[in-house]
Amino acid sequence: MPLPAISAHPLTRPSTGRAPRRLARPLARGLTLVELLLFVVVVGVAMAAVLRIFVQATVAGADPMLQRQALAIAESLLEEVQLQPFTFCDSEDEHVATAASAADCAGGADAAGPEAGESRGALPSFDHVNDYHGYSMSGIVDVTGTAVPGLAGYTASVTVAPAALHTIGAGSGDAVRITVTVTGPAGTSVSLDGYRSRHAPNASL
Repeated sequence: MPLPAISAHPLTRPSTGRAPRRLARPLARGLTLVELLLFVVVVGVAMAAVLRIFVQATVAGADPMLQRQALAIAESLLEEVQLQPFTFCDSEDEHVATAASAADCAGGADAAGPEAGESRGALPSFDHVNDYHGYSMSGIVDVTGTAVPGLAGYTASVTVAPAALHTIGAGSGDAVRITVTVTGPAGTSVSLDGYRSRHAPNASL
């Protein structure tokens, strides 16, 4: 009696005698010489731009410090001038405390510029706003004439001139504009203006 044929299991795939197919892997691709050269050029240009920014920042970083120093000098000198008496007469005049006009001064009105022998750093010293007109110094010194360390590279100058201020006319001489100009290293320059008024005969002593 013949044996019945054995059928293949439904979940079993019949063998074809061939090796199983494997998925192909993509081949690794490197940079060509042209691409490498382009990369070097692009990175070089970018680095040059970045370095230029750093250099400019370093150079400009000193400028604000010099500018602030010049501004501090100008502010200090301007305040010094504004705190001086602004009377009709010179402080040595016998009528300085009572003069209501230049005509009341024994020696006439205080003129622009210092009187003979007066200086900022020695006695007799400046004693009137007008005494500072035309004053200049190369290398900053204090009110005693002592050089201020670290400020030898700066110069300062002062001008004092009659000015109009609100209701005060320039021709009256009762108001002056004080201009302080300071120069320093690397072309640093600062100019400040301030005003001083004589609102009463003896109020500006």
